[in-house]
Amino acid sequence: MTDNSDSPHATYAAAGVNIEAGEEAVEQLKPFAEKAMRPEVLGGIGGFAGLFKLKLDRWREPILAASTDGVGTKIAVAQALDVHDTVGLDLVAMVVDDLVVCGAEPVFLQDYIAVGAVVPERIAALVKGISDGCVQAGCALLGGETAEHPGLMTDGAYDLSATGIGVVEADSVLGPERVRPGDVVIAMGSTGLHSNGFSLARHVLLEIGRMPLEGHVEEFGRTLGEEMLEPTRIYAKDCLAVVAEAEVRTFAHITGGGMAANVARVIPPGLRAVLDRGTWTPAPVFSMIAQRGRVDRAEMERTFNMGVGMVAVVAPEDVDRTLAVLTARHVPAWVLGEITPTGDDPDAPRAELTGDHPRF
Repeated sequence: MTDNSDSPHATYAAAGVNIEAGEEAVEQLKPFAEKAMRPEVLGGIGGFAGLFKLKLDRWREPILAASTDGVGTKIAVAQALDVHDTVGLDLVAMVVDDLVVCGAEPVFLQDYIAVGAVVPERIAALVKGISDGCVQAGCALLGGETAEHPGLMTDGAYDLSATGIGVVEADSVLGPERVRPGDVVIAMGSTGLHSNGFSLARHVLLEIGRMPLEGHVEEFGRTLGEEMLEPTRIYAKDCLAVVAEAEVRTFAHITGGGMAANVARVIPPGLRAVLDRGTWTPAPVFSMIAQRGRVDRAEMERTFNMGVGMVAVVAPEDVDRTLAVLTARHVPAWVLGEITPTGDDPDAPRAELTGDHPRF
């Protein structure tokens, strides 16, 4: 064995992992985790596992629902602008709004943050956004993990993911089996791009269009960066409020794959959702992407939410009540379409967009 006694001693810090910075980051994020709390949480942040006491007296036959997701390449915009709290909100939205589709109440979430190098202030900004999102969703932030990956990621790079857990009564699980002919489809407006399609959006607006993120865009009334970083709307509490007041058959979270593909996932064989484009006008960001990138309508609708972030299928007698609940909660909502039989055609699509958008 070669004697390397005169060589510098190798350390974890020299290899790129700063344990002290990680500990400082934990101290900075504790107040945010404490803000996103529920009474069922046991202990505090910093343990090896988060503890959550499921109060069985609240549920007769509880079913656990789980969802894992990330934010995708929207993170590249956050990193370019050095604005990091908004993608934390996006992360929560992507997870909890998948949970509520089956009627589950999100009860806790755990995050995973991978970084090239721990910068405590940046981690704190990310967790602040996650904490704010959990407060909006009514769930606890039950800890998580920050992993430093020197040599694999550059110092300024990071990625996010999270897993959320929800609870729903066994006899209250929403889904395709509840959908009936004549049911009405209600749209809930998005806040813009949300967290899907950013690879195409960045390609068109930043590469083809050469638009600066810091530049003011008249159609948006703000900078391009502010428009792109607008947080995803968190619908969880709004959906649960509708469930409490109306006969909801199911929800569909409009994310990757667009409206038709996601609505089709919650429609049973023999039925289809007929959705009318004429009931809404997509926000200017969508028309700008379509025009500047010469993106055809089919590709736009496969990639983006086009202005609808969540869809509810409700009993026809509860349409007015559903719209009233959402309006009271300041969620833009309107009748989008209806559920009809497909007849004898086994290849009929389970969701179909018809008509044209006004002024798009």
